[in-house]
Amino acid sequence: MDRPLDNAVSWLSGQRPAMESLLRRLVDQNSFTRNVPGVNAVATAVEEELVASGVSVERIPGGAFGDHLSFASPAPGPFAFLIGHSDTVFPPDTFEGYRVDGDRARGPGVLDMKGGLVVGIFALRALHGAGLLGRVAVRGIVVGDEEVGSPASQPITIERVRGAAAALGLESGRGGDLVVTRRKGIASLDARAEGVAAHAGGDHEKGRNAIWALARFVDRIQGLTDYSRGVTVSVGRVEGGTTRNTVPAAARCEVDVRFLSPADGDAVLRQIDEAAREAAVPGTRIEIARPGNRPALVRTEASAALAAAYGECQREAGLGSGEAPLSGGGSDASVTGAAGVPSIDGLGPRGAGFHTHDEYIELGSLVPKAEALVRFLCRRAQP
Repeated sequence: MDRPLDNAVSWLSGQRPAMESLLRRLVDQNSFTRNVPGVNAVATAVEEELVASGVSVERIPGGAFGDHLSFASPAPGPFAFLIGHSDTVFPPDTFEGYRVDGDRARGPGVLDMKGGLVVGIFALRALHGAGLLGRVAVRGIVVGDEEVGSPASQPITIERVRGAAAALGLESGRGGDLVVTRRKGIASLDARAEGVAAHAGGDHEKGRNAIWALARFVDRIQGLTDYSRGVTVSVGRVEGGTTRNTVPAAARCEVDVRFLSPADGDAVLRQIDEAAREAAVPGTRIEIARPGNRPALVRTEASAALAAAYGECQREAGLGSGEAPLSGGGSDASVTGAAGVPSIDGLGPRGAGFHTHDEYIELGSLVPKAEALVRFLCRRAQP
C-alpha cells in the first residue's frame, strides 16, 4: 500500500495550481441557494470533475432547489461517505468574484464550501491516478440546498449514507486544523399572526391587532434562551401591518432556534408552540411553520475515535489535529450523525469569515488537506 499511497501523495504535491484554477471557476459562478441555475452550473462543474476522478455519479433533480450529486467508487465493502454542498448564502451582485491576496483567496463560498469541494475532488483524483479507487470504498453527496437547512436533500442523504462506516464533512476548516465533532441542532420557524383589520380611528374596537399578538409571542420566546444548556432562540425578522391608521390583520416573524441535544430541541419547540397559544389575544391566532431543521451533531465515542484517526492523518500531512470547540452552525454531518453513522466535519481548507464579505481560505492548506483525506481513505483500502 505504501507505494500507491506515495504515488498519490507525490502527485498531489504538484497540484496546487490546478486546485486554485478549479476553485476560481467554482467561486466565480454565483450559487446562492435560490439561484437555481447558478447552483446547477456549479453542480455541472463538480459532476465533470467527479466523473474524471473515476467515480460513478448520479444527478438527482433538486425540485425547487439546485440538483444534488450522489457518487461512488467501484470498490465494495463498508465505505467512507463524503459530504459537500454547492450552494452559498450570497445573492447575486452582493458579493462576487475570486481574488488572491498573498496566500489567501477571497470570494463568495471560497471557504463555505467550494474550497472543501476542491479538496474532495483532488483527493479522489489522486486515488484514481494511483489505481486505488478499486480498493477504496468511498461514496458521497454534494447537495444544492444546504444553506437553507437541506430541506429537500436530507432524505436523500439519509438514504445514501446507510451502511457507511464513517461520514466526513468537507466544510470550512478550523484554525489549527481542529476537527468538528459537535454542532448545535437548528430549527427554522415562521410564525404568522392573524387578526382582523379595522380603521384605527372610527372602528378601532372592531379590529383584532395581529402585531400585538405577535409582539407578545416574540417576548415570550426570546425568554426561552438558556445559555447554560446551549439553547438559543432568536427572532431575526419581523413584518406586519399595512398603514399607520389600520389595525393590522397580519404579522409574521422568522425565528432561529439552536440546541445541543435532541431532548432540548424537542423541549424548546414545545415551549414555542405553547407560547403561540398563550400570546394570541382575543380574535387572533398564531400559527407556526417549520420550513427547515437540522439535528444536532452529537459527539460519541465512535466519532471521537474517528476524529483521532483522522487527526493522525492530518499530522502525517503536516497539519494540526485535535477537536474543535462546539460549533453553533449546522451542516449535513449532523444529518449523517443522527442517522447513526460516526461523523466528523471541518475537513476543508483553513480560513475564516464564512457567511461574510471577508470570507477567505489559506491557499497553502489546499494540498495538505487533500493529502490528509487521501491518507485516511487509503488506510481503509481492501487488500
